Amino acid sequence: MAKNTIQLESRLTCPTCGHQKTELMPTDACQWYYECEGCHQLLRPLPGDCCVFCSYGSVVCPPKQAGSDCCGS
Repeated sequence: MAKNTIQLESRLTCPTCGHQKTELMPTDACQWYYECEGCHQLLRPLPGDCCVFCSYGSVVCPPKQAGSDCCGS
């Protein structure tokens, strides 16, 4: 991957049941909630993270990848 290439897919892993799913990340907004398809747990960002992708994803959100603050956090 080139240094300036932004990945738009991230594999979310539920901390409760371990269910994984690859999702397309929004580029124009933070995603603060995500319902796990495995156990239906509502995931929220961990303290200090701006979105569920930064907390539970294999790839952080696009603004963080670009080196900027996500959604003004």
